[in-house]
Amino acid sequence: MLPRYAEVLPKRWQGIAEVFTALGDEHRQRILLLFQHGAELTIKDVLARVLEARQVSRTALSHHLRVLRESGVLLSERRGKEVYLRPDPTRVLEAVEGLRSYIKDEFKL
Repeated sequence: MLPRYAEVLPKRWQGIAEVFTALGDEHRQRILLLFQHGAELTIKDVLARVLEARQVSRTALSHHLRVLRESGVLLSERRGKEVYLRPDPTRVLEAVEGLRSYIKDEFKL
């Protein structure tokens, strides 16, 4: 085992780890699948669909949305009284490419 295992994650992994953590939960994956290409949904729209399917509680949904927003996977914009959400596929692709680049560099591929 490498002695570096006990160290913190490499600096270039910090943003990558947030994205993969956000995508690693089945409920958050289902939330993202609510969005069609280029579509925006309000928080109320997401809440209605998730609660209708009885997937998670209102409190749990709030947590999942916060994780997705903080990781940058889901973008939000307040317009008047509504908050509109939309996925950011570029952020996910950047994380995948960052992981790919790290693996290529670390393993000399």
